[in-house]
Amino acid sequence: MAQTDLFTFPRKPWNAGRLVGAKAPLKPKHIWGIRQQLKSTGRIRDLAMFNCALDAKLRGCDLVKLRIGDVVQGGALRERSVVVQQKTGRPVPFEITPPARDALARWLEVRGDHPCDWLFPSRIHKGEHIGTRQYARLVDSWVRTIDLDVGAYGTHSLRRTKVALIYKKTGNLRACQLLLGHGKLESTVRYLGIEVDDALSISEQIEL
Repeated sequence: MAQTDLFTFPRKPWNAGRLVGAKAPLKPKHIWGIRQQLKSTGRIRDLAMFNCALDAKLRGCDLVKLRIGDVVQGGALRERSVVVQQKTGRPVPFEITPPARDALARWLEVRGDHPCDWLFPSRIHKGEHIGTRQYARLVDSWVRTIDLDVGAYGTHSLRRTKVALIYKKTGNLRACQLLLGHGKLESTVRYLGIEVDDALSISEQIEL
């Protein structure tokens, strides 16, 4: 054994001091707060991306690769769209609500005639879309503006937010599965963190 091995200390875990596991979805009051902060500071692109992320419910790798054609058709903003997921190859539908359409319309005006058709082009790498790391940093900055714990939220918070609210309001797991693009219902159950008490609560509401 080498002499230095006697004084070797164990490596510090990569997640030491960090919150790990599923990131919490945003609550309605959080959504309102972030929107107000982005509007008041004139962050037009960020507001469009934030609203689009909530509606699309996409993974970060898919959100950053949205093209103008995914949200615009015939010169008008779409009310619905479909994107094929990179991870699964499955198409996933999503709605584009009025707040998102308004924010996207403003962003497209500011974006102008960029030489590529990425909805959110990179400001550093010509012809490329914004990267997933930059998107994650943006999400951290949005969360920080309303004094939330950055470690508890992330890009998956935006993906989970709307389906978590849908599930809480309707208990419709199949709808959540379709909106998330999951192949198996079990994946949706795990993703939303549904517990036995939740399932029993839904069951108790059904009269036979």
